[in-house]
Amino acid sequence: MNKIESGEKLDFHNVLIRPKRSTINSRSKVDVTRKFKFRHSPLEYTGVPIIAANMDTTGTFEVYECLSKHNIITSLHKFYTPIDFVGRNMDPNLFMVSTGISDSNFENLCDILTNVSCNWINIDIANGYINDFLLFCKRVRERFPDKIIVAGNVVTREMVEQLILDGGVDVCKVGLGNGSVCSTRLKTGVGMPQLSAILECADAAHGVNGHIISDGGITCPGDMAKAFGAGADFVMMGGQFAGHDQNPGEVVTINGKKYKQFYGMSSDAAQEKHFGKMESYRSSEGRVLNIPYKGDMNNTVLDFLGGIRSACTYINAQSIKQMPKCTTFVRVSQQVNSVFL
Repeated sequence: MNKIESGEKLDFHNVLIRPKRSTINSRSKVDVTRKFKFRHSPLEYTGVPIIAANMDTTGTFEVYECLSKHNIITSLHKFYTPIDFVGRNMDPNLFMVSTGISDSNFENLCDILTNVSCNWINIDIANGYINDFLLFCKRVRERFPDKIIVAGNVVTREMVEQLILDGGVDVCKVGLGNGSVCSTRLKTGVGMPQLSAILECADAAHGVNGHIISDGGITCPGDMAKAFGAGADFVMMGGQFAGHDQNPGEVVTINGKKYKQFYGMSSDAAQEKHFGKMESYRSSEGRVLNIPYKGDMNNTVLDFLGGIRSACTYINAQSIKQMPKCTTFVRVSQQVNSVFL
């Protein structure tokens, strides 16, 4: 018999954050850094808990050079090899080495980490529910007992708990089908509204001394504030970090407007670039877009950090860490006045 789970599931656009009396009189008083200890890794991390996604156009050395100045992490895309790191002086706290789950991926990961000082490993596949994914997480934890291991993507309590308790994962990446260039929900019908996924997965992770990353679905600084308010420890973005001078690709002009290309890692473009073709047993679950050219990435970073600071002043949260305790969501039918949009 088919099952329908009762209970409403909500996305960022379904809610607003309710303001409350605040003793914080200036955005400058808000602390946007956090200090983390982890369940498995003995390492600690202190920094701004925002991460650039490990996509071709955002998980690059050039993006790292920009974001590291703001104490923000860049998850490098998984197609870098050891030779790409030669001669680079990078802060091991501020970038992640990403990997898939094949044997060749494991060998590449080991080769990189033999020669490169990095505290983070991001084990990244679209479907975090397959058994091989859990087994690979265990394999990586056994090989790298001291590293901070991030793994995903998942959107449910049970898998978060299993990855942390059985897989040796420190931080679960939460999000399925919600990215701006992801078409998984259209192709498969599978997914979970992001706000509800964060609420459920954060509760599960924190109950076993783990953490989560909200991955995808961010359209504006307000969405990031909602993600932190719902309990996300970190927020990962792709599309919002794309389209800048620091991203790869040429600026193109279409009908008098400037654009840069941005594509999903399960798109035809990504599969053909890295594997030569899209296998016949697969369908494309990513899109290729020309997104408006945004100029200097530093301006986008400051806009998001300013939005987070402002949100904290509205709810009397002195830091990002305090946001979940200070956040009350209200259901809405309209998030913004769209008459001029």
